[in-house]
Amino acid sequence: MPRVLIVGGSLGGLMAANLLQRAGIDVLVLERSPRSLEGRGAGIVTHAALLAALRAAGAAVDDTLGVWVDERVVLDAAGDAAQRWPHRQLLTSWGRLYALLRAALPPACMRLGAAVAAVQPDDDGVTVTLAGGETLRADLLVAADGIRSTVRAQLAPQVQPQYAGYVAWRGVCDEAALSRLTRQTLFPHFAFGLPEGEQMLGYPVAGADDGTLPGQRRWNFVWYRPAGADELKALLTDADGVHYAEGIPPQQVSWRHIAAMRQAARERLAPQFAEVVEKTAAPFLQPIFDFISPRLAQGRVALLGDAAMVARPHVGMGVAKAGDDAVALALAVAALGTTPAALLQYDLLRQPAGAAVVERARQLGAYLQAQRGGHAARRSDEAVMHETAIDPGLFAPVTSTEAQPG
Repeated sequence: MPRVLIVGGSLGGLMAANLLQRAGIDVLVLERSPRSLEGRGAGIVTHAALLAALRAAGAAVDDTLGVWVDERVVLDAAGDAAQRWPHRQLLTSWGRLYALLRAALPPACMRLGAAVAAVQPDDDGVTVTLAGGETLRADLLVAADGIRSTVRAQLAPQVQPQYAGYVAWRGVCDEAALSRLTRQTLFPHFAFGLPEGEQMLGYPVAGADDGTLPGQRRWNFVWYRPAGADELKALLTDADGVHYAEGIPPQQVSWRHIAAMRQAARERLAPQFAEVVEKTAAPFLQPIFDFISPRLAQGRVALLGDAAMVARPHVGMGVAKAGDDAVALALAVAALGTTPAALLQYDLLRQPAGAAVVERARQLGAYLQAQRGGHAARRSDEAVMHETAIDPGLFAPVTSTEAQPG
């Protein structure tokens, strides 16, 4: 039976594994973490293509997937709705999608604690050497091991993530912990706050035990703030002085930086957002990077998801893009077998599509790259509300209300 090894057991790797396994391919996912990745609470915006990919991968897509909202709002500094836009959208969470995709994949198709040390492709297949010295053989290898992909680093070391000049503070807060005003004015909406040079957004997601009823949900927020090189270095340094150049683990973010962030929220954001930030138990920090790979396939090795390309989160398409990659890969393998020709077909389809997503995200986030008070063009509140995290099939840029530089 044809065999494919998938490096990385996050959402992209699991979607690819499920799709290939259902097409009759012997699949093995190699995940370096010794523990299941369940429990992550970060929010995910869904699109029609993502839902289709999940269904094709065998995930149960039903009313328990997430929370629907019918409207977007922009809150001003006083907490009043300055802009409104009717727009129905389904919001879910990373952990919910992970649980569904793991449940769909036979347990024998995944190995935890399997860190890949080296990849050696040849004319007939690929040999993978694990950190403990064990070797595995397959017809194809799919690298779905994220932005810091070890496979991409070996095969295309020139492709490096580029820092965008700003960071995102993120977190989730239990609905039950929030005041009545905040529950009533935030939870029915996908909400934005747009202080000068920054961007706050948030939306409801399922709470503990996937609860989606009022009172059971959580509020997921993402707050983009400019950070120059020196400030980024400080933010990625924990309270003991240990620096994490490639991204600080959530539990290591310095309490001093969290306290300063909460103070800034009280000063710059609507009171509803400030309350969410204040009551979020474990906010975490995400430096914003992106990159474009010129090639997604090399012989018998393919890059998928964030290992292939990373777009800034403004498009809300990280998981959707990985799903599109997985579907295209499975279709190419179904048509051409576990061959380099299949990966070439996948590359020809997905490289330009992925690059277009990255470029669109750069356009949406460009105004955040200037430090507060700089002279970059400021996007209008209407444009941000209408263009952020929109299904690509519905995207229609709002350009007539762009503010002038200054």
